[in-house]
Order: sequence, then structure tokens, then C-alpha cells
Amino acid sequence: MAKRACALHILVKTEAECNQLKARLDNGADFHQLAKKHSICPSGKKGGDLGEFKKGDMAGPFDKAVFTGPELKVQGPVKTRFGYHLIKVLYRS
Repeated sequence: MAKRACALHILVKTEAECNQLKARLDNGADFHQLAKKHSICPSGKKGGDLGEFKKGDMAGPFDKAVFTGPELKVQGPVKTRFGYHLIKVLYRS
């Protein structure tokens, strides 16, 4: 079972906005650019890059998506107490 992961995310306030951004990503939009423009998380300035983190470091639903969902495919919306996330797992180890 993976204990570490590296992921990108976009955090927004509403599920509707999250779904709109996911549709844009599905149509070929650049994840980094959308994160820089729309994410309310400080990581947005880095294109949504959260770097590497350990299992259990993130909010429960986010952590579950990162450690059980597919790699290199956008997942979401994932709701946490912070808002709605689109998540792209780069790798797990």
C-alpha cells in the first residue's frame, strides 16, 4: 500500500465551479493554468502543486481520493471542509 504521494489540485468554493473546471480539463485545458487562475488554495500560485506528502496528511476525503483513485487522471469534485477539489495524482510510492 502506498504511503506517499505527489498530487496537484484545484480548490474552489462551489461544486458547480468545480464541475465547470473539470469539463474544461476534459476538453484539453492546462491543469497548471486553471489552478493559477481559479484555485483559492495558496498552492494555486504553483499550478496546484502540493508536492509529496504522506498518507494521512490531508483532509479525509482528499486523502482517500489520492491514495485509492487513478494516477494521472483528474478526479473530482471531492468535497472537504475547505471546498471542492479537482485532484490529479502524479505518483504514489
